[in-house]
Amino acid sequence: MILVTGANGNLGSATLAALHARGAIATGSSRTPSDGMRRLDFDDHPGIDLAGVSTLALISAGYAEDDQVVGRHAAVLDAAARDGVRHVIYTSLTGAGDHLGFALAHRATERRVRACGLPWTILRNGLYAELFGGLLMWGDDGVESAFGDGALAAVARADLAEAAAIIAADPAQHSGHTYDLTGAPITTADVADRLGVPHRTIGLGEYRRRLLNEMPDLLPFQPPMLASIATGIRHGFLDGTSPDLADILVRPVRTHWLRLSQPPLPRDRAAAR
Repeated sequence: MILVTGANGNLGSATLAALHARGAIATGSSRTPSDGMRRLDFDDHPGIDLAGVSTLALISAGYAEDDQVVGRHAAVLDAAARDGVRHVIYTSLTGAGDHLGFALAHRATERRVRACGLPWTILRNGLYAELFGGLLMWGDDGVESAFGDGALAAVARADLAEAAAIIAADPAQHSGHTYDLTGAPITTADVADRLGVPHRTIGLGEYRRRLLNEMPDLLPFQPPMLASIATGIRHGFLDGTSPDLADILVRPVRTHWLRLSQPPLPRDRAAAR
């Protein structure tokens, strides 16, 4: 049986749906499971039970500080080795993202995956196209961003989910491989052109000020994380592409993934998405 963690989240639920569409025997898990799912709380280390799981699709539990994320992943990997899981697939971060504020937890987990004693596959996922769209903001008369003229090789979440499902359904041929899964580069100017509005670049200092002062719902680790994405895009570190995703999908990656007919979020909601 294939088990997808985080199956109530966006990537996990899409991966589980893609597996079911392929006719695979798969179920999901969550700390708050829906009907038919397993309960799996990464923070309840003694309660992690992976008995009967042949392939584990470990969706990164990255919504926390690094030490908590790495501890969660380590506990799951220990349980996988103990309970006889035969293959682990981990959704990591694109290789171009090493400088980002949330990269360390991914790279530390990759080390643990490689050392866990089980066959493994690492999927280094690019940043979501949906994230790029969600981080744009409305100004007085158009789109604002701190991305400047930089491009992001953004990737549709649905493509990443399909790739994970393809590998989970037949993991043996992907054992020991690390794939870099990115999409087609896009700039804020591209989005503004499609919307028919101007684009104004704001400075990184102004962006950080807005994150800290205008978005009180952000958790403490989120402003530096989001600022690192902005400077990475702005300075050309996240626009590289790879053929890996198209090779796995055996088709071109999606090029119309961003719902450009819908405007960016208002300034007070954009970074909290």
